[in-house]
Amino acid sequence: MNTMNTTRRYRTVWISDLHLGSIGCQADLLLDFLRSVECDTLYLVGDIIDGWRLKRSWYWPQAHNDVVQKILRKARKGTRVVYVPGNHDEFARDYAGLHFGGVEVQKEAIHETADGRKLLVTHGDEFDAIVRYAKWLAMVGDGAYMFLLVLNSWLNRARTRLGFKYWSLSAYLKYKVKNAVKFIAEYEEAVAAMVEKRGLDGIVCGHIHHPETRQIGKVLYCNDGDWVESCSALVEDNSGDLFILRWGEHLQSGARTPEMLPTAAE
Repeated sequence: MNTMNTTRRYRTVWISDLHLGSIGCQADLLLDFLRSVECDTLYLVGDIIDGWRLKRSWYWPQAHNDVVQKILRKARKGTRVVYVPGNHDEFARDYAGLHFGGVEVQKEAIHETADGRKLLVTHGDEFDAIVRYAKWLAMVGDGAYMFLLVLNSWLNRARTRLGFKYWSLSAYLKYKVKNAVKFIAEYEEAVAAMVEKRGLDGIVCGHIHHPETRQIGKVLYCNDGDWVESCSALVEDNSGDLFILRWGEHLQSGARTPEMLPTAAE
């Protein structure tokens, strides 16, 4: 699948919400991304393994194992790999402070960019009231979400046969529903307020499957997206500039440079 002529190198890469162990994980695109990108530091920003889904039924195809092996191989070859667990892989939070196969497990991390900005790295579920105070409701919603992903998988198989590009039904519905849009906006505002109180310059999180960078007051808010709907990552170049890479669109367009998103209010 790799259409890149050369491997792209970045100072830092952030990925989250891989949901390995669920049928929604776009493992083939993720593998292509991991093979095409090298970096000094790789942050795994939560929901890497979908423990909720695996508790219900076992699903672990070879491609998911290949993703894990590729990440471990990067760690062996000198990439610093930092794993910040999320709510779907919260079992890993018990191992914060330990190293496994060269992977550091941390509850949160502080990343300093090349231009000196300090960014909090955390999954972001701590800002989601439903996950914190009504986990049962979150799990019901997760079941409905997975149904949409299965439906989306069949839909895209048909679209591929007809020559159309990948399209996310779940993302389309989420952005069309007023309450979902309101939730995303309120979530981002809550995150920014907390970061400002801690005296940091910004945050990198995941959780809501909505890739974005934007300035909220004094805080740079970055969400690296997911590998279920958007197939996206956040990257930092050697000057400290931050970009969103949308890998599915990147491959289909044949682009050689990533989509750049603003790091300051315009």
